[in-house]
Amino acid sequence: MNDVEPRPAPPLPLPESRPPLLATSAEAIAVAHEFARSIADGAAERDRDRILPIPEIERFSATGLWGILVPREYGGPGLPITTLSEVMRIVSAADPSIGQIPQNHYAFLNFLRAERDEPKKRYFYGKVLDGYRLGNALVEMGTKTAADWKTVIRAEGDEFVIQGAKFYCTGALFAHYIPVVARTEAGEVLRAMVPRDTPGVTVIDDWSGFGQRTTASGTVRFEHVRVPASHVIGLGGLREKPIVYGPISQIMQAAIDAGIAAGAFADTLDFVRRRARPWIDSGRDRAADDPFTVSQVGDTRIRLRAAELVLEYAGRVIDEVLEDETAEGIARASIAVAEAKVLTTEVALHATSNLFELAGTSSTLRKYNYDRHWRNARVHTLHDPVRWKYFSIGDYELNGTLPPVHSWI
Repeated sequence: MNDVEPRPAPPLPLPESRPPLLATSAEAIAVAHEFARSIADGAAERDRDRILPIPEIERFSATGLWGILVPREYGGPGLPITTLSEVMRIVSAADPSIGQIPQNHYAFLNFLRAERDEPKKRYFYGKVLDGYRLGNALVEMGTKTAADWKTVIRAEGDEFVIQGAKFYCTGALFAHYIPVVARTEAGEVLRAMVPRDTPGVTVIDDWSGFGQRTTASGTVRFEHVRVPASHVIGLGGLREKPIVYGPISQIMQAAIDAGIAAGAFADTLDFVRRRARPWIDSGRDRAADDPFTVSQVGDTRIRLRAAELVLEYAGRVIDEVLEDETAEGIARASIAVAEAKVLTTEVALHATSNLFELAGTSSTLRKYNYDRHWRNARVHTLHDPVRWKYFSIGDYELNGTLPPVHSWI
């Protein structure tokens, strides 16, 4: 299925101490910048040699950033989605593989709000505040759509048993708990919080995508895996009032793409200023004075600024809708995020390709590994089709049609 040698998951240490509580958005963003600076220099090497960022993830979760979505009533800071989006953008500009790894962790923290069982919520929110990380076992290979699941969960005494296999399991290799989506024999969808070291769980690093190479987004197998009922989410049904789920999942995708674009743009500026040569007909001594180069840099800057501003706007819409979650409000948030996702996708692909146009042939040398920017953009922007974003936006504006409710819009 792939051209990489599958590797078993390495041992995962438990948190040694509780991470700090980042009480304000300003504090979280400052910490994100500091962490991003610490991982930027190694990003090219990790991608080139497919080195999993295990120590970097340990440092990442120790910053306290993985707990910023835990609601205040459960002991967390409950920071706004605008802050989450900016944190993910900042980290992804330095290394988008590392930026993507906590995406499902945050998505499940948000989804947990729908659980009716208060003790379960307090337990898992508390675990996250203690430094435990959540992963992902959602999508399967070979099904009709991404929302089809063959993995089965069935009650057996006081426990539940899970059987099946998942792929695209970003974050699972680094996770203490793997949220797995499965169906009962009656077709009901449940989510089980499975400790990674549970007997029967096998996490395999077999992700062979040409981009986002160190996300370990590979296979997780569940062979007669037993979990207690206290680890199964949705047993008593989820709350009737809808929650903002899809837009929050999607804005993280858009933030990662915006980060990829920002990282590529920064490398473009650096290379043009220090290494690129002006074109022979320009009459200039420096590439940074070449008029067509200068103009194209301006064009990319405008596109990136527009994408970042619409991304920020989408976050504000989500934060507003979270104050009173209604079907209409969630639809408005979905559309705002869809607009951001269109722009961040386009600028990510543009900026990562334009880097080579402006920096010239020498920028393609393997020692720079600048092609990782385009590979990361091309792979990550495939998570959900932008062509359907245009349709949803147009149908909403023209006909008042609410977009579908799922995590891909």
